[in-house]
Amino acid sequence: MTRIVIVGGGYTGFYTAWGLEKKLRPGQAEVVVIDPRPYMTYQPFLPEVAAGSIEARHAAVSQRRHLTRTRIVTASVTRIDHASKAVTVAPRDGQPYELGYDQIVVTAGAVTRTFPIPGLEQVAIGLKHVEEAAAIRDKILTAFDRAATLAPGPERAKLLTVAVIGGGFSGVELFGELLSLARALLKRYPEISASEVSFHLVDAMDRILPEVSRASGEWVVRHLEKRGARVHLSTQLVSAEGGHLVLSTGEAIDAHTIVWTAGNGATRVVAKNTDLPTNARGSIVVRADLRVGTRDQVVEDAWAAGDDAAVPDLASPVPGALTVPNAQHAVRQGRLLARNIAAALNGRPVKEYRHASLGVVATLGIGLGLFEYKKLVITGVLSWIMHRGYHVLVVPSWERKVRVLAVWITAFLFGRDIVSLEDVAHPRRAFVEDGFEPVGGARR
Repeated sequence: MTRIVIVGGGYTGFYTAWGLEKKLRPGQAEVVVIDPRPYMTYQPFLPEVAAGSIEARHAAVSQRRHLTRTRIVTASVTRIDHASKAVTVAPRDGQPYELGYDQIVVTAGAVTRTFPIPGLEQVAIGLKHVEEAAAIRDKILTAFDRAATLAPGPERAKLLTVAVIGGGFSGVELFGELLSLARALLKRYPEISASEVSFHLVDAMDRILPEVSRASGEWVVRHLEKRGARVHLSTQLVSAEGGHLVLSTGEAIDAHTIVWTAGNGATRVVAKNTDLPTNARGSIVVRADLRVGTRDQVVEDAWAAGDDAAVPDLASPVPGALTVPNAQHAVRQGRLLARNIAAALNGRPVKEYRHASLGVVATLGIGLGLFEYKKLVITGVLSWIMHRGYHVLVVPSWERKVRVLAVWITAFLFGRDIVSLEDVAHPRRAFVEDGFEPVGGARR
C-alpha cells in the first residue's frame, strides 16, 4: 500500500489528511500525520483565547477525533531524507526511528522567529500555540489579583503593564483583545484605576499591519491610542532582562506580561535537516501545483504547502510573488493538496493553486474590528461581526463551530470568565505544600 507521510498537522496538514480520507478509496493508501501535538491549532482564535472570549480547547481540533482513517504519530520529525524516502521520527518517549514513505507532504508550518536580545528568552512568551494564549490570559488575570493587594508603587505598576513586541496581525489582534480584556477587568477591580493600566505595542517598522493599506494601519494606531495604549513605531527592543524593557529610542518600560510576535521563521527540519530544495528564507521551493521543485524541474513524490513553502501566487500581478502565510491560503492549499495527490495516484492531471485574496479582517477587541478589501474599508462593530462570522465558518468541523458559538453567546450574556488558572502549570504545588504534615518538626 502506498504510504503518504504528512509532516505537520496544522492547517495545511490537517486539511490535506482530511481531504485524502474523502478522496482515496479504502485501502488505496496509508496516510500518516506526524506532529508533536495531537491537534490542529486554529491560530486566528488565539488572541480571543488570550482575552478569555474563547475557551482554549475550542481553538484546538483533535486529529484523532476527525481523522478517523489516518495514522496519527505524536512526535517530531527531525530529518527528511528524500533521497532514501525516509523521515527520522523523534517521539517524546523512546528512541528516534526512521519511517519510510512513498509520498512526502511537508506542511510543518512556521515557528516564532526571535533574536538574541538579552533577557528575552527568560521573560517573554510567544503566540503560536493554545498553551501560550491560555498562559497569557492567566498571567494577566493573576497580575490584576496581585496588583489589587499592593499599594501604589513600582511593583504594582509593573504588574499592570503589558508589552507586545510585533505589529503584524497576530500582535495587533492580541494587543487589541488584551486591551479590551483589561478594560473589562477594571469593572471588577475597584482597587485599580484605568490610569494605572499601561499597554505598549512595539514594532521596528514605521507602521503596523503591513497587510493593509497605510491609511488603515494609521487608523488602527489612532484607535489604540484613544483607548489609552502606547504604540512605539520605528522602535526595536534592545534588552528585556528581568522584565525591564529597554527600547532603541532610549525609553525604558517595566512590564510583567511580555509577548513576542515579531515574525515567523522556518522550522528546523525544513531549514536545516532536509535534502529537499529550499530558498534563502529557508522555505521549500514549490511549484504552482504544490509539487516540490521549480517550473522546469519537479522533485518526484514530494509536496509542500503552507507557511513552510514558497508557493507562487498566480493571482498576484507582481512577477515572482509568493502567497502570504495566512489562514486563507493554508486551508485552500491543504484542500488542493488532497485533490492533487489523489489525482496523481489515480493517473489524472494535477491543478495549479490560484486564489485571489478575500480581503483581510482583524479583531481589535469586543465590538471592534477592521475589514479591508481593495479600496473597501469597514471598521467598528460590523467588521468585528464579519471577523467572527468568517472564522466560525472556516474552523473545521461542526462540533468546533457549535462549541465556539456557544462560548460567544455565553460571554455575550454573562461577560467574560475572569478566573485565572495559572497554577495549572504547577498542579502538585497544593498537594505537596498543603497536604503533607511536617515530619520531625520540619516540612518535607
